[in-house]
Amino acid sequence: MYQYTEFDRAFVQARADQFRDQLTRWQAGQLPEDEFRPLRLQNGWYVQRYAPMLRVAVPYGELSSAQVRVLARIAREYDQPNAELFKSAQAKQDLLGPVQLSNGLSVTSKLTSGYAHFTTRQNVQYNWIPLDKSADVMDLLASVNMHGIQTSGNCIRNITSDELAGIAPDEIADPRPFGEILRQWSTLHPEFAFLPRKFKIAISGAVEDRAATAWHDVGLYLQRNAQGELGFKVLVGGGMGRTPIIGSVIREFLPWHQIMNYLEAVVRVYNRYGRRDNIYKARIKILVKAEGQRYIDDVEAEYQQIMDHDGGPHTITQAELDRVTASFVPPALHCDRKSADAKIANILRAAAEDDVEFGRWLKQNVSAHKNPDLRAVTLSFKRLGQAPGDATADQLDVAAELADKFSAGELRVTHDQNLLLPWVACDQLPELWRAARKAGFARPNIRLLSDMIACPGGDFCALANARSIPIAEAITERYQDLDELHDLGEIDLHISGCINSCGHHHSGHIGILGVDKDGLEWYQVSLGGADGSRLSGPAVAGKVVGPSFSASEVPEVIEAVLQTYRELRQAGETFIATLRRVGMEPYKAAAKNARFAVADQSA
Repeated sequence: MYQYTEFDRAFVQARADQFRDQLTRWQAGQLPEDEFRPLRLQNGWYVQRYAPMLRVAVPYGELSSAQVRVLARIAREYDQPNAELFKSAQAKQDLLGPVQLSNGLSVTSKLTSGYAHFTTRQNVQYNWIPLDKSADVMDLLASVNMHGIQTSGNCIRNITSDELAGIAPDEIADPRPFGEILRQWSTLHPEFAFLPRKFKIAISGAVEDRAATAWHDVGLYLQRNAQGELGFKVLVGGGMGRTPIIGSVIREFLPWHQIMNYLEAVVRVYNRYGRRDNIYKARIKILVKAEGQRYIDDVEAEYQQIMDHDGGPHTITQAELDRVTASFVPPALHCDRKSADAKIANILRAAAEDDVEFGRWLKQNVSAHKNPDLRAVTLSFKRLGQAPGDATADQLDVAAELADKFSAGELRVTHDQNLLLPWVACDQLPELWRAARKAGFARPNIRLLSDMIACPGGDFCALANARSIPIAEAITERYQDLDELHDLGEIDLHISGCINSCGHHHSGHIGILGVDKDGLEWYQVSLGGADGSRLSGPAVAGKVVGPSFSASEVPEVIEAVLQTYRELRQAGETFIATLRRVGMEPYKAAAKNARFAVADQSA
């Protein structure tokens, strides 16, 4: 993972000191609220439904065990509301009522504190830290080279990548050094500190796009041309929210050393012409959709101006790329030098002798590695009674211990809200599995239905129209049987509590969106979305199935959709493949019938 320099460390600490001064002046009434608000936002501090929320930046999802331990300490010591606030918030949640299950049970939101929450953009969030403790938390983060810089506000946000960056067997080039160069360029960029709206960049360096690049304001895809030269395919104008749009390719091939100059042009044209009069039309996707070729022409003209008149001031030299790349040197690992084949044979034999669940874990939670002696292992945090993406302080401490013992002290936050160990020796897999199982992290459900994505929704977020957590819990409760999950196969289920799509419902094979109908919680179900990965295929937004459903109807609708898949699938066919082959109509009919069945039971 990236090794911070002395300059990096001093910069992060200076930013923490600056925030403490701003907070102190605001508390003393010397800094007006309207001036303090943008300052706290650009350090990651929101004010949500019941309490402040902190978003911590995790560039490319990489964390050291020391950083994870500090995240655990923050959860344990600072993510704690006062008793009256917590009691009042829970009372308001109770008024919303439970989600009914077909087995007669019900699921009601129970607000929790003392957690960290992994997001789909590889950040970490907290929901209950009092604002008067915020400067202390920023100092703690700075002690391990962490911060919340530009995790909010109308600026260039945390740059995301593939959780297998630097270790994937299908990698064309490691995207992390380019991501780090872009991070340094964009951080506190004076021209781009107050854009029309937030701006998100994703970068992928592998054949398979595991970074969902097409769904971002800018997606960068490393590739080689016919001459073997390295460069970027550049996509602009992707995004979810009210208007889901797949990014448009505006450059099929851009030489790698010009990426900063070109992005300067991309963002500058957006900053010049993006809507500032309407928050719902302020994202770059709206500008690109409205202007089309004119936007592309303006970017090319601006790029030529930067190159010809300004001399290409942000051209990346080979020396600079080498300098940053040197900060991503793989750890020195001392592996048993038996051949990889022999190791795998021993592992598979152990699986047969030990437990069928171990074999499933190898298939679902263990990924191939660029180094044949190593594997990448995903720790599953998805379980009953715990919201997707949440991790307790104790769980974070255990994850840090596993990283120290099995993964050279490194972990990564995944797009699917889990943690990944990127440096696991093949011959340590059985021991890691036993340790992870003891900690509750070894459920072999990665990429299966219960490995769902969900935002915090109406339980915490002031923007949400409906709760996500009880819906996720209801579906998880229904699908606990591992035999059934493995029979259903790989399915992306994504849940968002509002149209902002923090749960990426548009890209789910099954997407669930919370909507408001006359002050009540309802949900739209969509099918057929994709994020661009191998499992999903090319990025596309799902299509809505029928009208919206009540909370109690959603689990029944999902069950009806999955039963339809079972009835229509061909041998070896995945959910998304069956859906694309047979079309939406059978699923629409199943959802409609499920709704009638729930109504009959309630009558």
